[in-house]
Amino acid sequence: MMQQRQEDARRTGDGSAGDADYEAIGPGYSTYRRPEPTFVDAIRAALGDAQTLLNVGAGAGSYEPRHLEVTAVEPSAVMRAQRPAGAARAVDAVAEDLPFPEAAFDAVLASFTVHQWQDLSRGLREARRVARGPVVILTCDPAALRRSWLVDYAPEVIATEARRYPAIADLVAGIGGAVTVQGLPIPLACVDGFSEAYYGRPELLLDAGARRANSAWSFVGPEVEERFERRLRADLASGAWDELHGALRTRPTFDGSLRLLVARPPAA
Repeated sequence: MMQQRQEDARRTGDGSAGDADYEAIGPGYSTYRRPEPTFVDAIRAALGDAQTLLNVGAGAGSYEPRHLEVTAVEPSAVMRAQRPAGAARAVDAVAEDLPFPEAAFDAVLASFTVHQWQDLSRGLREARRVARGPVVILTCDPAALRRSWLVDYAPEVIATEARRYPAIADLVAGIGGAVTVQGLPIPLACVDGFSEAYYGRPELLLDAGARRANSAWSFVGPEVEERFERRLRADLASGAWDELHGALRTRPTFDGSLRLLVARPPAA
């Protein structure tokens, strides 16, 4: 009971267990954060011949493969409510304390979630414990975040992201076994609206909803957003943004911070 009370104390009003309050920023999330088909294909390939899957930090279910038997874990009630009709029912639980027996699933998926975990090492151990096969992690490399033009307009947001996302080396060490790390190019028309998805479409980040769907913005003050919007609008109107970054508008893909980790189980 004491452990449960301590766990509950780390949750927000809607059950969110990470550092961001999805009760405040979650509404409308699924409108902006839709599954990008090229990322879906990469995840599907990484899962191989798995038949059963645990999706940890499942959110609105963006990257859940529909061809598998999926069990979802999501602590936020706001995010669970946005899961589409036909999606797997989401269990109210956290990554650090998965309510499943050892080796219960063929594979585990964690997409855009490890930076939310209260205890990364424990969460990774739990993922490895319940997976018979691969643990697949979609995340961002904090060392590569400064490649984005956003660093010139909202450096506080980039600094926040860099502080929150775990280093790739820490993920590799924490999950154990044989781990491959693959960079995922971001397509120009990317439909999953994390910040780098707008690398060639800066106007879209003037939408407050698009920013709210990126949790890093919830950690900076309103003065940062006001300055960002004011400066970006002015630079788009004057042509200053295009003078420096205009080539991005026609670049088919952007090699940003997105990484796909595939961790195979340790040899017996």
